[in-house]
Amino acid sequence: MSAITPAPATPKGAREVLSLLNPAPAWKREFAGYGQEKFLKDLLAGVTVAIVALPLALAFGVVSGAGAAAGVITAIIAGLVAAVFGGSRYQVTGPTGAMTVVLLPIISQYGMTQVYVIGIMAGLMLVVIGLARLGRVIDRIPWPVITGFTNGIAVIIALQQVPAALGLKAPHGETILPTTWAVVQDFLARPHWAPLGLTLVSFGIMLLWPRVTTRVPAGIVALLVVTGAATALHLDVPRISDIPKGLPLPHLPALNFSELPALVGPAVSVALLAGIESLLSAIVADGMARVRDYRPNRELVGQGLANIVSPLFGGIPSTGAIARTAVGVKSGAQTRMTAIIHAAVLLVIVLSLGRYAALVPLAVLSGILLNTAYRMFEVDAVKALQRSTKSDFVTMLATMGVTVVFDLILAIEIGLLIAGLLFIQRLVHTPTLHEMDIDRNAPREANVELLKERVLAFRVDGPLFFAVSGRMLEHLTSQQEVDVIVLRMRRATSLDASGAHALEAIFDDLTGRHIKLLFSGLQDQPRALLRRMDLYGKLTTGGEHDFEGTTDAITHAWSHVHRRVQGHPWPA
Repeated sequence: MSAITPAPATPKGAREVLSLLNPAPAWKREFAGYGQEKFLKDLLAGVTVAIVALPLALAFGVVSGAGAAAGVITAIIAGLVAAVFGGSRYQVTGPTGAMTVVLLPIISQYGMTQVYVIGIMAGLMLVVIGLARLGRVIDRIPWPVITGFTNGIAVIIALQQVPAALGLKAPHGETILPTTWAVVQDFLARPHWAPLGLTLVSFGIMLLWPRVTTRVPAGIVALLVVTGAATALHLDVPRISDIPKGLPLPHLPALNFSELPALVGPAVSVALLAGIESLLSAIVADGMARVRDYRPNRELVGQGLANIVSPLFGGIPSTGAIARTAVGVKSGAQTRMTAIIHAAVLLVIVLSLGRYAALVPLAVLSGILLNTAYRMFEVDAVKALQRSTKSDFVTMLATMGVTVVFDLILAIEIGLLIAGLLFIQRLVHTPTLHEMDIDRNAPREANVELLKERVLAFRVDGPLFFAVSGRMLEHLTSQQEVDVIVLRMRRATSLDASGAHALEAIFDDLTGRHIKLLFSGLQDQPRALLRRMDLYGKLTTGGEHDFEGTTDAITHAWSHVHRRVQGHPWPA
């Protein structure tokens, strides 16, 4: 009897790669103990996000040049696929302002058919990046570069609204500044005030309505009020086109293989933007929910699959949407079911109300997006960077300027180049984090075994810059089942804005889990920088948790542990 040859085992590396394409483990972990209470919270959050997403999807579809229908289709299809396969339980995916900034010149140069091809190519790139486990590389972009990048996008989104706000068509062009100036000149030659008036009313509603109530989203109020006024007054203003009464059947876009090499560059731009914005959105969502749960590589795979599938239905490239994701978290989202429900509700709206889209003036969408740009511009971050180091501020300004004048990907490249050169110039040696022995610094009255169990002390060696702040953040926020963490900063002679931002993130995470953060040996430069960025008082509890020596910090830590064991409230 011949022996049966067993099938060769799948190599461990291959299994890990294939696991990123299988959503079942993530779903099993996330939905453990899922019941009616959590579902009702997801249902409410999903409906709320859908109502917020509808005007934004219409607006981003129109401003990208693909049309309102493409925006809504993207929100439905990409939102569903990314929710099923992604690595964040809170992420809501769809068309975004940042992506429209990239798509507008691409559509102008290559046409809509090629945009579908570019979306699929970008999706494939994202899947490969995720399977190669490079998610953490994208996650390491310095904070000044991100701030400049985000603020530059906000400026471009605002400038993109000028044509629709003035009731004119934007001329074809690669960069936003010349096209905006041309539109303003046309308006001054032949002014038409009705679109501008509707835009201002829409923007005013978006700005003021949240002061009245947040239960009804301002975007829906602006959409209904301005559309109703324009229709009742029979205003002659440009309006969006009909939305199909259902989803189109999937089909492959026309493909000319000889043109593929020319599309690689735009596809790389779309893929990088989709990856960066989606991971930023996932990080923001985890921060709001006070968890650290997202999986960057799985999230990139999910976003890649979303960008592969969406163009088959006529959708445009998509990313994780920070604003809609934040609305979901604030509305009580528990799992990725919120994003799935959001997609389903949008589909119901399209099937039942799509025919009324022809009544919506483009000006109302301009007002909505002007408000988006206004809220997107990070004034506090700019002020903090201005008070930090000159190199951080210059990096932010350069990234922002290149974003507005040229394009997003070049801006990131320039920002990273400047940040890297300045970092190398001031970097003397790589900082490290070492756990310290508690025994040597324990006070006499302390229960040493309990102290060692409930207190951790770390020594930071070397300057704390952007290149290592992420690793430090990950390590310290992963600590569990302790009452106090002490950071000995005597050898951390230098601190930049990203390092300070990481310390704030560490403090917020630990505070949310009722873990105290104490500092010892804080040097003059880090202390001065934290003061300039208005972080010193927060991080050190007004200086009460800033100690000259580690022994003093450990003694104070024991007072926290002792009081907690005795059942007393936390001291200041």
